[in-house]
Amino acid sequence: MEQVSSSSGLDQLESRVRDDLARIRYATGDWCEPLERDGERVLDVAIIGGGQGGLATCFALRRRGLSNTCIFDQAARGGEGPWVTFARMITLRTPKHVTGPDLGIPSLTPQSWFEARYGVEAWQALDKISRQDWQAYLDWLRDVLALPVQNDRKLVDIDWQDGLLRLTFQQANGVQSHVWARKMVLATGIEGGGAWHVPDFIAQALPASRYAHTSQQIDFAALKGKRIGVLGAGASAFDNAATALELGAGRVDLCLRRPKIPSVNPYRWMENAGFLGYFADLPDQTRWRFMHRIYDLNQPPPQDTFWRCRKHENFAFHTGTPWLAVKETADGVVVTTPHGEMTFDFLIIGTGFVIDLTRRPEMHRFAENVTLWRDRFTAPKGEESEVLSSHPYLGGNFQFLPRNAADPMAPMLAAIHNFTFAATPSMGLSGASISGMRFGVERLAQSIGRELFVQDGEKQLQSLLDYDIDELVSLAPPV
Repeated sequence: MEQVSSSSGLDQLESRVRDDLARIRYATGDWCEPLERDGERVLDVAIIGGGQGGLATCFALRRRGLSNTCIFDQAARGGEGPWVTFARMITLRTPKHVTGPDLGIPSLTPQSWFEARYGVEAWQALDKISRQDWQAYLDWLRDVLALPVQNDRKLVDIDWQDGLLRLTFQQANGVQSHVWARKMVLATGIEGGGAWHVPDFIAQALPASRYAHTSQQIDFAALKGKRIGVLGAGASAFDNAATALELGAGRVDLCLRRPKIPSVNPYRWMENAGFLGYFADLPDQTRWRFMHRIYDLNQPPPQDTFWRCRKHENFAFHTGTPWLAVKETADGVVVTTPHGEMTFDFLIIGTGFVIDLTRRPEMHRFAENVTLWRDRFTAPKGEESEVLSSHPYLGGNFQFLPRNAADPMAPMLAAIHNFTFAATPSMGLSGASISGMRFGVERLAQSIGRELFVQDGEKQLQSLLDYDIDELVSLAPPV
C-alpha cells in the first residue's frame, strides 16, 4: 500500500500526539516512594512481554503516575508477538474499528495512524488491517509514547526475596541479569499460560522433520509440490493451509474432528462493552457457562481465510476426520483416520495450546501452588470441561491465588498479575485480545495503582506530614 508523504502524514500526527499527551500530563507526577535493593532501583512494575498487551499496560500505568516501570521481551525489536513471526493470516481477524492500545486517545488510534500513513480514503476502503501494518502500528506506538522496552530479555526465573520479586533474564548470548520489582505483569499472550500443543501420538512417532506446529517457523518453499496434511479446525489451521497452497504445495488436505467447520464467531458477540467491562464481576457459575459456550463454539476461520483455501483445486477439507495414529513409511507419513489411511509428505499441526503453568520454566518455583478453576469450582453435570478446569482461577486484580491461604508463597502470587490468554475464564477478553484490551488494561492498571498506594499508605501519610511548601507567600496587598 502506498504511503502518503511523511510531512503531511505521520509527522503531523506525532505532533498531535505530543500535544494530547502534554494536555493529559502523561508520565508525570510519579507518586511512588523510591525503593532500592542491593544498590539498585526497584521497579514498581515489571512487565513481561512487549506485544500489544504489554505496551498498553505500560501506557496505562504511566498515565496513572507509575512511570518506574519497564517492559521486557525475549524477541528482537519489531519481532514481539506473532504478527511478523508465525502469524500467517493476511489481515487481523478483528474489525478495523475496534480500538485497544490507544486507551481512548483519538490521535493514538489505529485509524489515526493508518490515515496518517496511507490517507483517509485508504482507511475508508479498508476492510481489515494487515498483520504487518498492525506490527508497524505497535512499533510506532512504542516510540511515540517513549515506552521503556528492553529487548532480548527472556524471563527464566521468578523468585521472592524479602517481599520483592527477583527476576532473572537471559539474553540470546547466554548473559544473565537480574531485576528487582514490587509487582509483575505477565503479558505473554497465548503461550504465556502453558505451551503449544502437539498430540503425543504425533510427537512420539515422527521425527521433527516430518511435522511442525502452526506456531513454529515453517519452510514453505521446501514444501513446494509436496502432499501436506493439516490437522485442526481453527483459523490458524486454515491460515497455514492457505500459505502452503499459495507457495506451491502439491496438495493440501485439512482434517478436523468436528462434524462441521465452526461458523459462528462468539468473539463478535463478546465485543459488546457490557461483557468486556463487567464479565469478571459475575459469579463463578455464570462465568463458567459463558466460557463453556464460547469454547464450545470455538473461533472459526474468517470467510476470506476459508476462500484463500477453497479457491485452490488441490485443497480439500475433511470433517469428522480425527487423526488416530501416524507412522513414517518409505512413501511418506501415513495417517490413520476412522475413514481409512491418508499419506502425506509433511504435517502441519493446528491443535492450539494447552493451559498448564507447570509447562512454563520461569514459573517452576510456584506453578504447583497456583489455584486453578478445578480447585474452586465444580461444574454442573453435563457442563464439565477439562480445558476450562486447567486455567488459573484469578483474583479480581488478575493476580494468582494460592491453593492454600496459609501458603508462604501467597504474597508472591499476589504480586504477579496474569494478563495472558489464560486469564480468559476469570477475567474475560483482556491482554491477549485487541477487543478486550482497553477494558482489561484499565482494570489492571487501576488495581495495581491501588495496591501500591495502599501498601505505602504510611509512607504517603508521612509525605503529607513532611509537606511544607508555601503557596500563600505574601500577605501584602497586590501591586
